[in-house]
Amino acid sequence: MHCASCVATVERAMQRVPGVDQCDVNLARGRASVRYDPEQTDPDAIAAAISSTGYAASAQAVTRQPPSQGGQVIAARAWLRRAIVGLILWLPAELLHWTLYLLDVHRWHGPMSWLGLATSSAAIVYIGHAFYTSAWSALMRRTANMDTLIAMGTTTAFLYSLVAFSGSLLGWWTAPDLYFMESTGLLTLISLGHWLEARARHSAGAAIEELLNLAPDTALRLDDDGQPREISVADLDIDDRLLVRPGDRIPIDGEVVDGRSSVDESMITGEPLPVTRQPGDAVIGGTLNHDGRLVIRATRVGSETALAQIIKLVEHAQASKPPVQRLADRIAAVFVPIVLLIALVTGIAWYVWGSANLPMQTLVWGRIANAVCSVLLIACPCALGLAVPAALMVATGMGARRGILIRDINQLQSAERINTIVLDKTGTVTLGRPIVRSIHAMDGHAEEEVLRLAAAAERFSAHPLARAIVESAQQRGIQLAEPGDFRSEPGLGVAARVVGREILVGNAEWLATNGAAQPPAMDAQPGSPVHIAAKSDAGAVSLLGTIIIFDDIKRDSREAIAELHQLGLRTVLLTGDQRPAAEAIAREVGIDEVRAQVSPAEKAAVIRELQAAQPSSQGRGTPRRVAMVGDGINDAPALSAADLGIAIGSGSDIAKEAGGIVLVSGSLLGVPAAIKLSRAAMRTIRQNLFFAFLYNVLAIPLASFGLLSPLIAAAAMALSDISVIGNALLLRRNKI
Repeated sequence: MHCASCVATVERAMQRVPGVDQCDVNLARGRASVRYDPEQTDPDAIAAAISSTGYAASAQAVTRQPPSQGGQVIAARAWLRRAIVGLILWLPAELLHWTLYLLDVHRWHGPMSWLGLATSSAAIVYIGHAFYTSAWSALMRRTANMDTLIAMGTTTAFLYSLVAFSGSLLGWWTAPDLYFMESTGLLTLISLGHWLEARARHSAGAAIEELLNLAPDTALRLDDDGQPREISVADLDIDDRLLVRPGDRIPIDGEVVDGRSSVDESMITGEPLPVTRQPGDAVIGGTLNHDGRLVIRATRVGSETALAQIIKLVEHAQASKPPVQRLADRIAAVFVPIVLLIALVTGIAWYVWGSANLPMQTLVWGRIANAVCSVLLIACPCALGLAVPAALMVATGMGARRGILIRDINQLQSAERINTIVLDKTGTVTLGRPIVRSIHAMDGHAEEEVLRLAAAAERFSAHPLARAIVESAQQRGIQLAEPGDFRSEPGLGVAARVVGREILVGNAEWLATNGAAQPPAMDAQPGSPVHIAAKSDAGAVSLLGTIIIFDDIKRDSREAIAELHQLGLRTVLLTGDQRPAAEAIAREVGIDEVRAQVSPAEKAAVIRELQAAQPSSQGRGTPRRVAMVGDGINDAPALSAADLGIAIGSGSDIAKEAGGIVLVSGSLLGVPAAIKLSRAAMRTIRQNLFFAFLYNVLAIPLASFGLLSPLIAAAAMALSDISVIGNALLLRRNKI
């Protein structure tokens, strides 16, 4: 495919297949993503429908890793061969022509015309074959594409020159201006442009290639005797034990069962520093083992590995289209018919004007050939079709290298308009591993007794705070009784009978609900107070003590919040925790606003409330655009309700995350990086679209009025494609 008309042809072919629900064609990648009903059709039938339009296609299931860009490399080499042949045919003849012209040597006019005829004929046969084949195939399908314009422009220049030269030899008219060398030159320049464009596309899509190269082809599997045997990674099964030597890449997702080493996970998570991995720790396939010997147990294989999931997400993002690209495609898809109409009108206008104002008919036809050929060449909508996908390819690749995975490409466009960032607390701003910080016993009770009763009541609870209490008791060696009559109220607390007493564990509201007095206020500190009380058979409730549970702040949370403020964003902490603890966390990291004691079910309502509120700092009438940052599980409703959902992921569990953007490393610094990436990508897309539209808007009138030669038009057309992709590649210079 060369232009948006090609894309439109391929999409129409797929949409005509019964059962196809949605299809997206990526011009820059040369790939199509299709969703279909398997009861009505199959991938081979869809591929056959595409192939019938002249674009060879093959089906590939999304569960497999995407192939390398070998097809693009082969195509690039073919264009390079054509360009080299064209330069050999055209450049010496062109230089000789201008040398003789400047020396005013007229006797060589005839031989140079014959040389031009010979070189242009060879160029049309060898170089032009690809363009003519594509144009003829489009004609047979009653459509047109970029190659149609190139073939018509080349043919116009060559046939006019052939007729004019033949007429001068027969004495019908004096020697006219000929465009033999221009037809050779334009085929050469366009081929050279296609080669440079293919190289730039390959460079723009290199992120997937780099990810593919991370995974080793073989692994050292330990047999029953503990001896390593080299086998293909494709033959690995879950629970296989693998040896990973220092300097080797980890072949598969797994769990360390023996050894200790530093592992470089930067290409997967974006974190620059190696992390220590030891027995019990998870490791990710494709990461680099630095200095120690590891034995791992395979936990995920094939398409379930984190690397395969990341590749699939990047491939999906690059294959899908944001609204801005769909608009550009609709415009570009009708460009070729419009250009053909403009070329026809240009030819008629020049004939009418030239017949009345030019002294010789040969000059009239020469001007017509020059103008029509220039219009056909300069108006090719390649740059318009490449403007958006080229930028998206680079942006998604940059994101993947930083551990920023874009699941929904529309979210990349939405991210630049965000002005409010809402952050979940546990696991987002904090580490998500609560620990007991202190125990405050009351009325003469011992700290150990308070912890023992609380841990026994919480034994069956799955809440993170409950697990922290139970783990603290176990670490102290406290024996826990079996609780009875267990009941739980989400977001409030639990009640259970422990050694004949009903024990209440929860927040102040939970105790008040069960008839307890308000517990004494604790000093504001970054921790969650969990109150413990006992309820007698008569219904009297006595407070036994308070356990302060602390969830440490992530090391980069303060820096991330500061960067968000530098970007002009307002930050809000949204948590189910008690307000004093939430406000203490917010003060420590610099968050602007706190919404505390909000249950998971109520978080989406808070997001909608923030969206409806008028922002105080962005200016009157500016709608509040809200991004939600959460763990992707219990925050799923809020992530969906927000204008942008950013899920804090983990390198080993990509597929289960919710949200349009996933931060693989779990680092909060990924949030400002994602916003910067979105702003840079959308800025580049606008620049590309502006230049592509401006190029056509300015160039077509110049060509129509005969102010451009076909050679300049061909060079400008090729340069427009390269400039659009080159501008997209400049995205890499942005620091995110």
